[in-house]
Amino acid sequence: MDDSHSEPVPELEAQLILLAASNHNLEALCTLLRTGSANVQDLDTGYTPLHSAISACAASPPLSPAGSSRAREKNVQPNRRATSGDDHVATVYENAPEITADEFSKGGMNFGEEKGFGGLAELEAAEKTVRLLLQNGAIWNDLDKNNETPGCLAKRLGFSHLYGIMVDAGVRAEMLLNRLDGYELLLDVDDEDNEEEHEQEEGFQPNVLPMESSLSANSAGLDQITEAKHNEEAQETPAQTSLADVNSEGYLRSNLTFTTESLIDEDKNSVMMAWEAGIMERTAELLAPDRYLRVLNIGHGMGIIDDFFQKRSPSTHHIIEAHPAVLEEMKKQKWAEKVGVTIHGGKWQDVVPRLIEEGTLFDAIYFDTFAEDYKELHNFFEDNVVGLLDDGGKWSFFNGLGADRQICYDVYAKVVEIDLLEAGYDVEWETIPVQDLDRTRQWEGIKRPYWQLQTYRLPVCTFIG
Repeated sequence: MDDSHSEPVPELEAQLILLAASNHNLEALCTLLRTGSANVQDLDTGYTPLHSAISACAASPPLSPAGSSRAREKNVQPNRRATSGDDHVATVYENAPEITADEFSKGGMNFGEEKGFGGLAELEAAEKTVRLLLQNGAIWNDLDKNNETPGCLAKRLGFSHLYGIMVDAGVRAEMLLNRLDGYELLLDVDDEDNEEEHEQEEGFQPNVLPMESSLSANSAGLDQITEAKHNEEAQETPAQTSLADVNSEGYLRSNLTFTTESLIDEDKNSVMMAWEAGIMERTAELLAPDRYLRVLNIGHGMGIIDDFFQKRSPSTHHIIEAHPAVLEEMKKQKWAEKVGVTIHGGKWQDVVPRLIEEGTLFDAIYFDTFAEDYKELHNFFEDNVVGLLDDGGKWSFFNGLGADRQICYDVYAKVVEIDLLEAGYDVEWETIPVQDLDRTRQWEGIKRPYWQLQTYRLPVCTFIG
């Protein structure tokens, strides 16, 4: 008896998964995913099953396996537009092994009749397919050869509902990864404390379960998340890769170049740029609507927002800045001589606890550091803002989380909103248009273009308890 179709070779199985996803064939997908992965990718296009399911809504009717075979026999060359995935349904199977629909159905799967494309029914079928793939561990931010995630593709094609599903998938993944990182840190601290308490006891040997054992109840989900985490590291975009090269300690040791348009470190990373002035001006207006308020800014940089705060005549104006070169530039500009200004040289992690201990309170707080990740921002508002912000006060931060890609920006807007709520803060967003930074050549000579979007979402946070 020939069992070749009950246990397909990996290359064939990958093509069948992609084909089933593009046809929105749930029955076939369910069968294939019992042994196959929801994260296979086509070698030519980089499409995953999620890409295939979404792009099929804008494509021609999908080819059956027999149909793709006929296309090869007729030497039909599919259209390969460099900026579009709309013809992927044809291109993904160009090099697929010869297999007919009858042979395919021997494995217990039947593609059934081809469905009409472009209508509500097709979008509903795509939604069910996308959700099935996500439930089976499909990674939300895999990149294809056009440097697009499935969500990017959905947004470009105008499928807002499918885009929303991908954003929600990203939020779930990022929230879980953040929680797991926190759990691992907590476990490490507990382990160290336990060892310190008992290492002096004669004959004592720590008996701590490894992380894999302690979390075995969720092993399937954790396998998917672990796979996603490794994949995210492997699939970093150029902007993300360059950002990974920047860290707080390295930045604080680097030489800086000051111009009227930008602040650049020695590796050509842009720390701050003059195009942010409109964002900073509006932020200062929202945080300090009245004169004579008490203001704290963390991260002076080019001094853009501190200039706007000064125009609002604060009664006290504290500035925390860690970089020696920025502090020297502030000295040249005589910031310490301005009315109400107090400069704290050092990292905010060292300065803020002292301010809290002294009982220093503020009406407006702004947080804009460089070369720190989201964990540091989260630590700031979870553990510190409540000790600095007076009743009725407001605080904000530079919202550049994931700003090199729209879906990442939207995902982290939701993530930070959830984390803020858990920490006791309400957040209101104001949308501000951003000029075309590529057209105005803002990034010439810059290693890390940290902004690629058309709009900025300005957060204003208040404590709700």
